[in-house]
Amino acid sequence: MARIQIPLDALTSRLHLGDRFASMRETSLAQRFSNIRPITEFFDFKHVSKPADFGEVQSRVNYNLGRFSSNYLIVLLMICIYGFLTNLALLFDIIFVIAAHWVIGKLGGRDLEIGSQRFTTSQLYTGVYIIAVPVFLWASPFQFILWIIGASGVTIIGHAAFMEKPIDEAFSGEAV
Repeated sequence: MARIQIPLDALTSRLHLGDRFASMRETSLAQRFSNIRPITEFFDFKHVSKPADFGEVQSRVNYNLGRFSSNYLIVLLMICIYGFLTNLALLFDIIFVIAAHWVIGKLGGRDLEIGSQRFTTSQLYTGVYIIAVPVFLWASPFQFILWIIGASGVTIIGHAAFMEKPIDEAFSGEAV
């Protein structure tokens, strides 16, 4: 049976995803959220239509990823919050590790004494990870990450593909 080869580089290069991620690294958080579009513009169902072909899908996605990038970031954050609220074991594990590191850091390198027992910081860190690693693996983090990628990809690319460009932008690339 022949293997199916998917040219991922050809697909991602057409969408200019590398350029988008490079520009996201250069902006601050305040600048990132300064161009949030109003919710009425983001959910404007009058400008939703089926694209005619893949070329139009590419054009719409390129335009809308730039136009609604802050809105899409908020959508991604909301999907992540929903994911953590539905995977409480993973949320507990992350909070447990952060809280344990904070408490151990508060000791300032001293040993923890509980009654007649004395625990060094390396013993405390070992105990934290003996608990945290199995809970982390049980919480299926890889499934969580793949779910976040799939849900946000379908939502964001779907919105960007079906949202029409404004009339003045639609004809700006055509030669007269």
